[in-house]
Amino acid sequence: MGGIYIHVPFCKLACHYCDFHFSTNTALKADMVSAIVSELSLQHAYLGNEDIDTIYFGGGTPSLLEASDLGAIFGAIDKNFTISADPEITLEANPDDLGIIKLNELKSAGINRLSIGIQSFDDEVLKFLNRSHNAAAASKCFEDARSAGFRNLSIDLIYSIPGQTMETWQRNIRHALRLNPEHISTYSLTIESKTVFGNWFKRGKLTPITDEDSAEQMELLTDLLTGAGYVQYEISNFGKPGFFSRHNSSYWQGAKYLGVGPSAHSYNGACRQFNIRNNPLYVNAIRQDKIPFEVEKLSREDRINDYLMTTLRTMWGCNLDVLKKQFNYDLVADNGEYLSRLVDNKFADLEDNCLKLTRKGKLVADRISADLFLTNDPDGA
Repeated sequence: MGGIYIHVPFCKLACHYCDFHFSTNTALKADMVSAIVSELSLQHAYLGNEDIDTIYFGGGTPSLLEASDLGAIFGAIDKNFTISADPEITLEANPDDLGIIKLNELKSAGINRLSIGIQSFDDEVLKFLNRSHNAAAASKCFEDARSAGFRNLSIDLIYSIPGQTMETWQRNIRHALRLNPEHISTYSLTIESKTVFGNWFKRGKLTPITDEDSAEQMELLTDLLTGAGYVQYEISNFGKPGFFSRHNSSYWQGAKYLGVGPSAHSYNGACRQFNIRNNPLYVNAIRQDKIPFEVEKLSREDRINDYLMTTLRTMWGCNLDVLKKQFNYDLVADNGEYLSRLVDNKFADLEDNCLKLTRKGKLVADRISADLFLTNDPDGA
């Protein structure tokens, strides 16, 4: 099974923390939809004979698309790919876009899962982040989505926000639990250099919270969500049983996927492909039946490191047998002493030839992955 990701590069406002590719100028929106439709045709063979099990509209703000835009994109997907019998079709949305009319349009178009970018239920925090909605709109749009018939709803929350206390963060989590979404994605705020927050940080106007405070907020989050029946199936993602994100899970499990639109990434098992991060250049190239992308051919070392990084973030962990069978790599032979220290210090468990991070280990997952990365391919491949 494969997946398709559609990048919609438009937003009403630039959030102060966001480093994704987008533009607040929507003048090219109609041309962009046409280009995406054309790229789907140009890329029809990229996934081979894989059936499409997941479709994900990300961005940017895909909820800015009209029903006719979605219809055109779905038409191109149906024409060029084989869709599974029960696909997961997700659309990222901002609360201020989700009135009841819009929600009904999305449901009728075929969207069966919404990922709502709430980020916070605190108006002061939302203003600080430069979000375009308020807390009341966040709650109302969720209730309206239920009324429109959506039974698979995910919400995003951000923590590690300067000035946000543990009490404020706890109120946010409890508010989310009262809404009872099927899925919650949570992200620790990072200060990206090419953002408003990045500029504030350089000028001394913004001080990030400490790693210790961030870890404490993550611990509280994990306690409250798992206590309410959610499963932390990936470090940043909590879902009720049966409602894990199939699309994102396929990334972590190494499935093939096609990314369409400016800045979108694709992966076919052997290489990664990166579309240009420029709206006019992307549209103009597609008009000439050219896909403006760069290709990164993955070495054996790259594929091993990717597998380590992604699987260690999940509840399923890193299967050492897969490393041996797919990559002819013995993790224990190369890192036996380090793995023993991880287990002895309760950062990881090694059972049934599978390495899984403990709750303690998840707090330093990036460091553990980096420590295990191959820097020199032992086979020279």
